[in-house]
Amino acid sequence: MALTGLQIQKLLPKTNCKECGSNTCLAFAMKLAAKKADLSLCPYASEEAKQVLGAASEPPVKGIELGANKSLKLGEETVLYRHEKTFVHQTALAVNINDTDSQEKIENTLTSVNNYKLERVGEILEIDMIAVTQKGDSQEDFVGLVKKAWETTQRPLVIRSSNLETLIAAAKAVQGSNSVLASATPETADELRLAAAENQHALAVTATDMDGLAALTANLKEDGFNDLILQFQTRSLAEQFQINSITRRAALKDNYKPLGYASLFFLESDELMEETVAAVTEISKYGGICVLPSFDPAQLSAIMTLRLNIYTDPQKPIQVEPKVYAIGEPTSESPIFLTTNFSLTYFIVSGEIENSGTSAWLVVPECEGMSVLTAWAAGKFSGAYVGKFIKEIGLEDQVTTREIVIPGYVAQISGELEESLAGWKVLVGPQEAADIESFVKARLN
Repeated sequence: MALTGLQIQKLLPKTNCKECGSNTCLAFAMKLAAKKADLSLCPYASEEAKQVLGAASEPPVKGIELGANKSLKLGEETVLYRHEKTFVHQTALAVNINDTDSQEKIENTLTSVNNYKLERVGEILEIDMIAVTQKGDSQEDFVGLVKKAWETTQRPLVIRSSNLETLIAAAKAVQGSNSVLASATPETADELRLAAAENQHALAVTATDMDGLAALTANLKEDGFNDLILQFQTRSLAEQFQINSITRRAALKDNYKPLGYASLFFLESDELMEETVAAVTEISKYGGICVLPSFDPAQLSAIMTLRLNIYTDPQKPIQVEPKVYAIGEPTSESPIFLTTNFSLTYFIVSGEIENSGTSAWLVVPECEGMSVLTAWAAGKFSGAYVGKFIKEIGLEDQVTTREIVIPGYVAQISGELEESLAGWKVLVGPQEAADIESFVKARLN
């Protein structure tokens, strides 16, 4: 039976030293109970605690940290479906380069990866990794390309070669980058395990079937190396979907440790639509690292947006910072609009104000990421609340106009808002953001 946080706390040293990353031993115990932390993070755990908690406290999917600063995290998942709680670490996206590619193509890809930034609902999305695949015969050229990819992008790498000596040499060349060595087989796993451990990398392991892969991870863990990633040898989209699902269920529901690792998947298709469907499958069905065969900004835009949607905590809406936003180039006499800090609402409203051709101020109070009607119902969008916010941020000193446009759905707060803001006039705007342009032309021009 699983232990509760309070039961686990009794086995901890109760020093509240914070060296585990939590503020108190109780907070750390709660993380252990939720399988979101590893007991090894506690430097003062007793032998009794290690024996009782041990493997039981490990997340069902082993956590992996990649990159020189270990900022890219994989694994540590605790649910099969995001609505149960949330997914923890999103699928990492990598773009592949080959040592047989032309220098121009390599340079263009590395530059494109460095420069690529996609903004969605206030978040900046970037490419997480670079994959370097050996297709030629020169160890020197391949190792040189691996070093170049690391030095140019400073992103963790997926280093793939079927030549054992070449892969070991590449691992040494980027020591400390916390990259991934791919792909260790039962025949090469022992030597690659040593290379990965010595140079601080994770190891992607593969086998012809799931039983062989489980046996391989179990052996490596027994030998003391556990920074592992699963690489399945699937031959179809249906098999990819099935294997990913079976593996995650075995790890989460059956606590089957040999399959409790993040995964690595290379897209090999030459057809863009097939590649994209396979990438969507990986992101939707528990993929750890998904390697795209080339840089395509249109493809990246689609799959990154999908990934953002899937890995957004369903219990915590995406929010923008509560403050006054300048839309266009407003002056002290420009009109003022009001909305909530739910990201989707903010970006729709601000976009429609821009489309109207009017520069304006957009007041966004703290509404805990709720929509207009939800925030009003929760008491986070009342006239008194909004009036207090406007006074606290000093908007009256920033503008000379004393008119504010509120969403039509909360027309009922207009009187209370005018009482809170002496000398102000409240205009009730449209209910739908799409009608802002016509409202501006009819009422504000």
